[in-house]
Amino acid sequence: MLQLRVWQKRLHSTIRSTQPTIFALSTPLAKSAIAVVRISGPQSSYIYNKLTKTETPPKNRIASVRKLYSPTVSSKLLDESLTLFFAKPRTYTGLDLLELHLHGGIAIIKAVLEAISALHDPDNGVIIRQAEPGEFSKQAFANGKYDLTALEGISEMINAETELQRLASLASMSGQTKDIFNKWRQDLLENVANLTTLIDFGEDHDLEETALLFDSVSEKIKVMESEIGEYLHRTKSSEVLLKGINLTLVGPPNAGKSSILNTLSNREAAIVSNIAGTTRDVLELPLEIGGFKVVLGDTAGIRLLSEADEIEQEGIRRAMRKSEAADFVIMVLDPTQITGLDEMKNLLSTLHASGKQILIVLNKEDLYQDRVNTLRDWYLHKLGVAHSPQQISILPISCLTGAGIEELRLEMIKRFKVITETVSSDPVIISSRVQDILQNDVLYGFKEFFVWKEHDDVVLATECLRQSIEGIGKITGEAIGVEEILGVVFSNFCIGK
Repeated sequence: MLQLRVWQKRLHSTIRSTQPTIFALSTPLAKSAIAVVRISGPQSSYIYNKLTKTETPPKNRIASVRKLYSPTVSSKLLDESLTLFFAKPRTYTGLDLLELHLHGGIAIIKAVLEAISALHDPDNGVIIRQAEPGEFSKQAFANGKYDLTALEGISEMINAETELQRLASLASMSGQTKDIFNKWRQDLLENVANLTTLIDFGEDHDLEETALLFDSVSEKIKVMESEIGEYLHRTKSSEVLLKGINLTLVGPPNAGKSSILNTLSNREAAIVSNIAGTTRDVLELPLEIGGFKVVLGDTAGIRLLSEADEIEQEGIRRAMRKSEAADFVIMVLDPTQITGLDEMKNLLSTLHASGKQILIVLNKEDLYQDRVNTLRDWYLHKLGVAHSPQQISILPISCLTGAGIEELRLEMIKRFKVITETVSSDPVIISSRVQDILQNDVLYGFKEFFVWKEHDDVVLATECLRQSIEGIGKITGEAIGVEEILGVVFSNFCIGK
């Protein structure tokens, strides 16, 4: 009985809190097996008691099945729900959190949401409203449960479409990214502290000691500048994991590009025929290959423009442009019809000069099984690429028999790792907001530091490092005046997150 009175007293003070309690449907509004409504804030337990028509507090972290009733219509049953209550502060938001696992009927969902909304009673200090996009995560940030890098990692995790995207988002979500930035921030603070001693107690140091300390800080900033520059380079390489590796199939007409696209996608995505020039425009297909998101493009067969009609000519031009813009090019050749090699050699030369990853596929291997090695060597020398094994390789396959298809997939994955620089390390993904701050606040502060270092101005050099520290604070959310960036961070979150 004493415990109940304590709880009721706490509940009375809680429901008069001016802090709003937010709620949202955290699963899609569609017919499904279950639907989850999430509630966070000081009135979470109050909502539980009103909907379940109980007076005892919900048990912490224990699932229980409860009938939910309308708070406005006596004895009107809404649903029988699984309820989960999490007491603050050990919750996602840092506040009391209630989850209602409903049957997934649209009418049930709407009725329960309306019932929760009906409990809003501002005159009596009960403030309940629907959550805004990302507001649960915003509460988590405000209550110190996560920093901004971790929350952005959670957003990336939710939006992950492939295994590599999931792994990349884990670094931020698990706090690894925060640890990196905190280390840089701490190192900067120590360097600023050292320079501040020169400003405050400069008369206590002779000129030689001052110069040595200034030079020591400068060397440390150079090392940090290199680390951040390398980190940014890795993140830009890993960015392709999010948008997808742009892979383009090129080659002469009727070499089998569309057949390869269909084989890799396991469906008839492109029309295949024996008539040359079937593909007139660029056909793009999103795929997942080896955990990588890939945008695979089939293009018109490349041959002399004088041999093509007006529409095919435009298709050839688009194929050339598409291959030049791709991250990775697969050139498909048919050894049974050795034509158009001059055009292919010229295109290879252009692509090779731009540093692209290129794979030459000799299709229809079932028609030349006894001459595979001879033809491979002949093409390598004929196309002038025998000297570039790291960038260009050649592989025989057959879409008809499946010979070489698994080798093709493995070779593609190998090249994807090179493109994304994930051969020996996990991918690193940070938001464009963080990249911009690193470039324009942190690294710019370093640049200005070296300018004033050359002028032996300790005061202004120190201020430049303070700018860099503030930049890292903006990234993690530890900076003063950070409100203006919160809208950007949380604007793309789900309503129930």
